Amino acid sequence: MRYRSQEVAYWYFAVAMALFGLQLVFGLLSAAKYLGPDPLLYILPFDVTKVIHTNLLVVWVLTGFMGATYWMVPDESRTELHSVKLAYIQLVLWVLMGVTAVIGYLFRFGTGNKLLEQPLPHKIVIVVVMLMFLYNVGMTIRKSGRFTTTEGVLLLGLGLAAVLYLPALLEFENYTVAIFYRWWTIHLWVEGVWEMIQGGFLAYLLIRLSGADREVMEKWLYVIVGLVFIAGILGTAHHYYWVGVPSYWLPIGGIFSALEPLALVGMAMYAYTAMRRSGLSHPNTLALHWTLGSAVFTLFGAGLLGLAHTWPSVNKWTHGTLITAMHGHAAFYGAYAMIVMAMISYALPLLTPGRREGGSALGYWSFWLQLAGMFGMTLSFATAGIGQVYLERILGLGYLDAQLKIQVHFLMLIATAGVFSTGVALFIWDFFRIRPNFEIIGDDTDAANRAPSAPRPRMA
Repeated sequence: MRYRSQEVAYWYFAVAMALFGLQLVFGLLSAAKYLGPDPLLYILPFDVTKVIHTNLLVVWVLTGFMGATYWMVPDESRTELHSVKLAYIQLVLWVLMGVTAVIGYLFRFGTGNKLLEQPLPHKIVIVVVMLMFLYNVGMTIRKSGRFTTTEGVLLLGLGLAAVLYLPALLEFENYTVAIFYRWWTIHLWVEGVWEMIQGGFLAYLLIRLSGADREVMEKWLYVIVGLVFIAGILGTAHHYYWVGVPSYWLPIGGIFSALEPLALVGMAMYAYTAMRRSGLSHPNTLALHWTLGSAVFTLFGAGLLGLAHTWPSVNKWTHGTLITAMHGHAAFYGAYAMIVMAMISYALPLLTPGRREGGSALGYWSFWLQLAGMFGMTLSFATAGIGQVYLERILGLGYLDAQLKIQVHFLMLIATAGVFSTGVALFIWDFFRIRPNFEIIGDDTDAANRAPSAPRPRMA
């Protein structure tokens, strides 16, 4: 690494990997409950395991975003972080919030607002942490006097993600109103500003890994930002179809949801173009695998599968079924999990000297097992969801009767989830198996710009 303060990223990545592993545990528990009988019914019922599974997803991805930002911003700004100490305080507060929230979920202490179940005190901590984060990053860029478009798009995405969390602080007694405003956070995060964050990381990695021209990458970023604002914001309406809002939302949601994949097509196109130009010349081919994989799997999961069931005439049958889980798993994994692992794979050889820069055999096994496992999980959810739609929405069977008839698909789901989990376990093991050693690699000019870092945590 070129800057001492980039060591902060390692600890954020370490926390993210631990939470990723925990998320998979609760995901497998949730899937197994579909098969029954459930020996943990009165200890860890389905509603508890699912809440923890989905909320851990959001928390670990955001942790990965923070770590990746603390790696990327010093590198782009060519200066140390404004405050290493503040970054560590932020991490401690974030972990305490996450741990106490999970413990609370075990005792059903939450708001019941899907993906935003955090109690109000936890939400206030989240706001404080995000403000600390944005202040630290903003001051770093300000003192450097260097502001790239890649940083700008990343910072815009992070800032809007913080702003769009504010509706989650409000409570509404009317369920329809609560659902309406919930999508202001959830949709505008995952199908809006988070795509800017992904685009910023994607551009940074492609510039570093493929030697792609910065000016070309930045032009693509402007296209992505424009499409996110045009399609992503109004595309929120596709969540409004069946929650009691006026009918004019149907054509708005349908049209602009159909435009949303264009941003994802743009990402995949410029990733492929950059790869063709470079000829895979950078030694860190594992990071390049994750980078290109994120662009392509985002197009598949978020783009094609999302478009496949968000059009009103289709969504009236698929809404609230396992078809949604099909789209959700593939989209989150491709767009956000894979880009975090790409940033980790790029930074890790510099944070743990002695590691092969091109990636280990474990790393490549992890990549292909995760890809195969997630594709299999997507097919499992798709076949189960199609069966569910036909049995429940067309034949009129009750929910539990339909679940019994599609149970066989959950055997495939658990089998493919096992493949995926094996890949994740290999990634986590590969991450932790070599101790960090924060050596500085740079010229004298870099050294002159670096300030002493705050005391850092020690690994046991």
